[in-house]
Amino acid sequence: MRKLLYIALPVVLLAACTKDISRFNEETKKPSTVPGAMLYSNAVKTISDGLQNASVNINVFRFTVKHWAMAVYQDEAQYDFTTRNIPQAWWTRMYRDALNDLKEASRIISADPTLDPGIKQNQLAIIDVMQVYAYGILVNSFGNIPYTDALNSDNLFPVYDDAKTVYADLMKRLADDIGKMNTASLGFDASNDIIFGDGSASTKTGAAGTVAKYIKFAATVQMKMGMILADVDNTAAKTAVEAADPKAISAATDNALFTYLPNSPSYSTLYSDIVVGKRSDYVAAKDLMDPLIAMSDPRKSLFFGTNNNGDYVGGIVGKVNTFSDVSKPAANVYAATAPYIFADYVETEFLRAEAKERGYNVTGTAEQHYNNAITASILYWGGSAADAATYLARPDVAYTTATGNYKQKIGFQKWIALYGRPFDGWVELRRLDYPQLPLAVNAKTKFPNRFTYPSNEQTLNGTNYTTAAAAIGGDLPETKLFWDKF
Repeated sequence: MRKLLYIALPVVLLAACTKDISRFNEETKKPSTVPGAMLYSNAVKTISDGLQNASVNINVFRFTVKHWAMAVYQDEAQYDFTTRNIPQAWWTRMYRDALNDLKEASRIISADPTLDPGIKQNQLAIIDVMQVYAYGILVNSFGNIPYTDALNSDNLFPVYDDAKTVYADLMKRLADDIGKMNTASLGFDASNDIIFGDGSASTKTGAAGTVAKYIKFAATVQMKMGMILADVDNTAAKTAVEAADPKAISAATDNALFTYLPNSPSYSTLYSDIVVGKRSDYVAAKDLMDPLIAMSDPRKSLFFGTNNNGDYVGGIVGKVNTFSDVSKPAANVYAATAPYIFADYVETEFLRAEAKERGYNVTGTAEQHYNNAITASILYWGGSAADAATYLARPDVAYTTATGNYKQKIGFQKWIALYGRPFDGWVELRRLDYPQLPLAVNAKTKFPNRFTYPSNEQTLNGTNYTTAAAAIGGDLPETKLFWDKF
């Protein structure tokens, strides 16, 4: 003890003789500011994590579109989204965690005097594209949302904007962003561009490749948002789709993917939930499994494994399913590095097929684009070109002989192809109205056409919430969004 006192004494005396000790408060290992590029990449990951997730606290859409069923817990499969306050989590993820990061990233990059003007312009346009993407998710989830007053920390009670007006502004922003991006300059460097990742290339070819892909991504989003308007504003839809078509994704090599890494904390959210979290709740839905079997779809074994008897069997959505008796998601679906698809060739070709059927000026035929989309989906999941050709030759798949009008043909095949992208599947089910799925067993509501507004908005922003709820026709899950007319 005496030895310890002798050692400590000089330290005490030194501290007593020091008049200014403020320097000890300096956090030398913590940056005083966060680079804008890092905020951008963090926001992209936040959005991707939410869209890929299968946790019933975060993302319920695999059950809503009847791709997956639950073994035990049925609340969310039965459209009970309020017990776990899922709308609040969705709202918070997009507004607080993603859009706020993107806003701050834009502010920091705009104020950086050292950044090359061409790179700055590209980065700001890319950030804005992702802001549009996030706002689009919010509109397609809730309807009217805070937009003009959103992200203003001085305004605690933001007014809700009309959803159609928000959509129009988002589409204008996309068109402006596409015009601003210049392939002669770089975008984000490879460590922060976590969608395409070659923005650090020192050559003009590398720079052009990255920014060119962002242009294609933005144009695909523009085409998609335009098509969502088709049943409510065909003129605006036609203008947007025709402008986007020649610039949009035209090959699988252009796909906009968020690819996860094999190590914690960067592996996929499905791996985190199913493997690390050891969840044994998720099983194949009978609604998807039965047509995969009946049509000898080559994606069946790529989407799902077998039950304990070696058979492919789907479970009932909304009803307790014995885990050993039904198929589970295939291991490649929840691999640590399984990517999330922000936009891809499959989706774009389905949009082109629909555009042709609506009489829009798009190259090719509806059948060609339909075939391209299905083939690309099969190839993406690991099937072969021969598999795709055999599948497309089936009378119940071939565009000229498959049942129904173009909405039914495209809607059904798109529903299958959007496996792994359940939020987009939810949008397309509401928009195209095919396939017409039965309600979940013991459903708490009719089919959910939207999320109800978060409880925090109801209690903390009550006046504006009440106005917004009345404007859309009632804050109910069954209330249709402005673009969902049929």
